[in-house]
Amino acid sequence: MREIDQLRPLTAGRLLSLWQACREETEDPLERALLCNAGILAACCFFRGEPVFRDRQAVLEGLTGRQMETLLRRLSGEDGPAAPGEVNPAFDQGRFDALKKG
Repeated sequence: MREIDQLRPLTAGRLLSLWQACREETEDPLERALLCNAGILAACCFFRGEPVFRDRQAVLEGLTGRQMETLLRRLSGEDGPAAPGEVNPAFDQGRFDALKKG
């Protein structure tokens, strides 16, 4: 897999327009999903500020289905956010819980 150092989420409007374009291309739902997901990754994957893939065809030629799924999960945050202590080493979960209780 090509090196990717940044995933830039798309706006809901951009996602909708990508989906609509794919919907018009094919009626087959599996083909439509694959094309749409490839388009999303082409628009979201960057390395050193430059797009990693020139278009969705490059995504389909360069990634396996599993690799696409992994990137889409990361992009959607489905892998879960990092623990607060990983983002901020000074984070105190006990203090946070006490403040949350009021």
